[in-house]
Amino acid sequence: MSKDQRMVNAFDPATASQLPAREQVLIERRRQSLGSAYRLFYEQPLHVVRAEDVWLYDPDGNAYLDVYNNVASVGHSHPRVVAAIAQQAATLNTHTRYLGDGIVDYAERLLATFPAETSQVMFTCTGSEANDLALRLAWNATGGKGLIVSSHAYHGVTSSVAECSPAFGDGVPLGVHVRTVPPPDSYRQGPDAGKRFVEGVQAAIADLQRHGIQPAALLVDTLFTSDGVYPEPVGCLARAAEVIRAAGGLFIADEVQAGFARSGSHFWGFQRHGVVPDIVTMGKPMGNGHPIAGVVARPQIIDAFGSRVRYFNTFGGNAVSCAAGMAVLDVIRDEQLQQNALETGAYLKAGFEALAARHELIGDVRGAGFFLGVEMVRDRASKAPASVETARIVNALRQRRILISATGPAGNILKVRPQLVFAREHADMLLGALDEVLAAG
Repeated sequence: MSKDQRMVNAFDPATASQLPAREQVLIERRRQSLGSAYRLFYEQPLHVVRAEDVWLYDPDGNAYLDVYNNVASVGHSHPRVVAAIAQQAATLNTHTRYLGDGIVDYAERLLATFPAETSQVMFTCTGSEANDLALRLAWNATGGKGLIVSSHAYHGVTSSVAECSPAFGDGVPLGVHVRTVPPPDSYRQGPDAGKRFVEGVQAAIADLQRHGIQPAALLVDTLFTSDGVYPEPVGCLARAAEVIRAAGGLFIADEVQAGFARSGSHFWGFQRHGVVPDIVTMGKPMGNGHPIAGVVARPQIIDAFGSRVRYFNTFGGNAVSCAAGMAVLDVIRDEQLQQNALETGAYLKAGFEALAARHELIGDVRGAGFFLGVEMVRDRASKAPASVETARIVNALRQRRILISATGPAGNILKVRPQLVFAREHADMLLGALDEVLAAG
């Protein structure tokens, strides 16, 4: 994570004495028991005790509008998901080495949302595990080790994916087999953004080969969320996939943040680009807070791996996890949440664009469905990142009980990623609060 992002997202322990006594005590207990590696959001950390729908609640009963947490994708504590978890936990929960209907039923239901070419799934507990497993599949299938990722990507916390996650910054060096390419920045590169991205992939392949490293995969978050949210130009990932395949590598679509109907127009982010990946990873919203993740791939890739390696994950694909996952799919379908992401997401984006017409600080508004990036700049001519101002905005919104964060290498892009049940009334609350903050200067 870059220095600027830490400034936006993290609490400074040196200011703990300015907080209420109750929070000071909890922060000190947390420090003693959890250590220094954990971080807290906001200059004034938020103490939450329960959540429901799009709301988080503090100990005093104050409600905070959650515009950031896509893990609880169908709404915090959704009763159908809670009931599915409780019922299955009260009946049976065990691993995948026994026969059971639940994992197969869920696998078939999940795979029905994918292209026919990607017809097998392997389950894990987290998106980091999923990306770790995807790399193992790619290395086995290609015989190569070289990886290409976007320049500020985040793909997880295991050793193998942390070393291809440049968003961690200098504290986590990239692997010698990893190359980075700038995202398709349509704000700064205009109509050439897609072409320049593909050219970057070509250059990265050439550099790997020049150093005797066989390319194994292009691993891309399909909305480039950590880079700053770049959903356009549509189609550039299809061209990039052709390039990596021509070099003997695979295309891995990281859908941990972009998937499960978030883009509105499609269920998966890669579908917007008209491309069929070789491997797809998913996690975060998959169980609405219950830890479940997975890898979907072409069967020949999984078969090649399975013929050499036994795969077992103690908790991956357990009965309770699959029940949670199935309930999430049911809710997305029955409550028409993909359509809501499309329609309310467009309404929200139009609202940000209207604010941009009044406030010079907003340089660009981009996104798809319920994943938007609102870029703050010091002046529109130079497009210089307004990192300090963005930190102020994030914390000022928190004081108005609106929870949001920022992304990008300079931490100057508001990351808008609400639950799929987010309604127009919630959008109006967010837009109204942001208008007030920007007007206050």
